[in-house]
Amino acid sequence: MIYNKPPLTIAQQIRKLKDRGLIIDDEERAARYLSFISLYRLRAYTYPFQDNVNPDQPFYPGVTFNRVLQTYLFDRKLRLLVFDAIERIEIAFRTQIIYQYSQKHGGNWYENKELYRKSYFYEQDLRLIDKELKRSNEVFIKHYKNKYSSPRQPPAWITFEVFSLGLLSKIYENLRISEEKKTIARKFGLNHPKVLESWMHSLSVIRNICAHHSRLWNRELPASMKIPKITNDTWLSNTDFPQGKMYLPLSGILYLLNIIIPHNHFNRKLKTLLLQYPEIPLNQMGFPDDWENEQLWSNKTDKI
Repeated sequence: MIYNKPPLTIAQQIRKLKDRGLIIDDEERAARYLSFISLYRLRAYTYPFQDNVNPDQPFYPGVTFNRVLQTYLFDRKLRLLVFDAIERIEIAFRTQIIYQYSQKHGGNWYENKELYRKSYFYEQDLRLIDKELKRSNEVFIKHYKNKYSSPRQPPAWITFEVFSLGLLSKIYENLRISEEKKTIARKFGLNHPKVLESWMHSLSVIRNICAHHSRLWNRELPASMKIPKITNDTWLSNTDFPQGKMYLPLSGILYLLNIIIPHNHFNRKLKTLLLQYPEIPLNQMGFPDDWENEQLWSNKTDKI
């Protein structure tokens, strides 16, 4: 099949939306937004409000342009909140990996093949590490390369600063089960490294979604976090909810932040955001009806 849809002017885009049943009271306002938010990007936010089985994709009765726009704005604010939180978790995760393994195995432990489970992934990750170091413009990397000839690669406390969370999570996942790996999991209040592996992998996926400004709020996430059976801090009592939606990662983020930064504001900020956009259907984010009664999310643990 050949794609032959022509580009549309802003006026044609508005006419197309109205022909499909979207209520647009202020066309000038809609034109202004469509000039800076492409219709194709906005399609991710009109989708829940349309009958997508119908080839004409009509909007359900009563749906307004403002309703679609509010969903878009909510998602943008949610991404910013989540991105900021994951940054704090990423830094803490990186710090613990560097510290625990360097203390026992030396600064260049990450090059020790014996520490890893699968040699294929070990070699693949070493190539990625080398690639990251070569393309890095960080002053501290250049300083090491200009001043030192051995070891060839800088120690972990230098090298790991140029890694993405995705690469960090892959390295941690491939490390053999050891006391160091268990200690890192316990530092984050989790009793098994496998749980932390899944959490960091999931958060790396979500971080990339945020970084690319993609839709997050009602997304079906490709990487699901494992639900821990035992935790060292306040966790969820009700785990009967869709695990591929945002409620579980949001709960995981709050759990980790409560350990890393006891006086964080994530709980309060998320609740404030949800109150600002009461029309957002929380069930599409995987929130169970009684979520606010959870001790994790209650005001008793709301660090303000």
